[in-house]
Amino acid sequence: MSRSRTIRDPLWGNIHVDADAADLLDTAPFQRLRRVKQLGFTHLVYPGGAHSRFLHALGVYHLVGRAVHHLEQNGQLERLDSAEREALPIVRLAALLHDVGHYAFSHAMEELAPASIPGDHAEMARHFLEAEPIREVLERYGPGALDDVAELIRGTSRHPLQGLVAGSLDLDKIDYLRRDALFCGVPYGAVDVDRLLAAFTLANEDDGPLELAVTTKGISALETLLFSKYQMFRNVYWHHAVRAATATFVRLVEGALRNGLLSREELAGPSDEELLALIAARIEALHAGSAIDPASSVARVESQLSALIDRRLPKRVVELTGDRLPDRIASWPSRRPDLVSMLEKRLAGEWGAPEGSIIVDYPSYPGMLELNVLLVRRDRAVRRLTTLGERGLIDVPRIGRSLHHSARVLRVFSFEPVGERGPEPILELIEASETGVEERLAAEEPLYV
Repeated sequence: MSRSRTIRDPLWGNIHVDADAADLLDTAPFQRLRRVKQLGFTHLVYPGGAHSRFLHALGVYHLVGRAVHHLEQNGQLERLDSAEREALPIVRLAALLHDVGHYAFSHAMEELAPASIPGDHAEMARHFLEAEPIREVLERYGPGALDDVAELIRGTSRHPLQGLVAGSLDLDKIDYLRRDALFCGVPYGAVDVDRLLAAFTLANEDDGPLELAVTTKGISALETLLFSKYQMFRNVYWHHAVRAATATFVRLVEGALRNGLLSREELAGPSDEELLALIAARIEALHAGSAIDPASSVARVESQLSALIDRRLPKRVVELTGDRLPDRIASWPSRRPDLVSMLEKRLAGEWGAPEGSIIVDYPSYPGMLELNVLLVRRDRAVRRLTTLGERGLIDVPRIGRSLHHSARVLRVFSFEPVGERGPEPILELIEASETGVEERLAAEEPLYV
């Protein structure tokens, strides 16, 4: 067993890591997180944003420890039963391991169609938890510890402190907002961490189970959290060049899967550079066998790979910000990648561009500003603060809808010079139903007249 250690973190300062957590740090699956970028391709725009999931996981572990300490100082942990108190170390280990299942380039991979990947990163975490180095550490806490950690990561645990690991107030959000802003060098990630942690308490609603809650003195800190998320999505995570690179990566992996350069199972495990190197090696092997048709889909994959490595990203030819988009947009751009692919192919044909050179991108994260947390008012009354809001405190539904709509931008990118294009045909399509889009794309009538 390792000894406890202290690690210097550029965001939180000294982070004390206990012996069992130190053993987890030294396992190969956790060390892999050093080679997985926290922000995917954001470093192509903000060069400092090349920090790793390893650092982020340490930060969340640290914040959960601070939150548990605050709850203990306030006498809240006395409300836990003996089994729940014994599980407190497991809650901290779950915080440390919450991102162990991430794919290369983090969330970018999860933009593929669900059938193309083995599962989201929370589901994949179990694959790594069951690997012998991590399993051995977790089993020190009993045979059910691995299941307990997996449930905490997935947000399905009944432990009262589940909300620290996965939930509206989970400390994953606090760390990534502050850390991403620091490394990208932007002023958008401000969150009053001290005030929010001090406002944590435990409560139950209508004789329901005990769960993480926040007192009214934490409302202002909660508001900074929501607005910081909005600002980071608008200015960093969904920056046009970040989206150009991310969308290119998604189509690169989709093409590699279709052409047998990768298998679905091979997506789980490689780090960022390992995945790109694997695709490059498979293409090189094809070159060694015979010449690759320049017009083939394999050649397109090779071109996309080169574009990412050399930062030759597609350029915007259509851009529709929230003020130019209708309040209600059809769901097909997020739900039907096949229709998006058909639209891209149609646009390429009409604009005289090679197939695969046009990318339509409209990122979506409906849960960006969702809230579901117990609020303990000054009179000790307990209310659930959700998308229904809380009169006189925070109008979550209106704010959430407005900010999510404002942060999203519909863009059409092109690798080839096709000139700027008017947005009207695209607007007509995104307001149409799936059936209407299918009929329009199947017809021979051009979109751009």
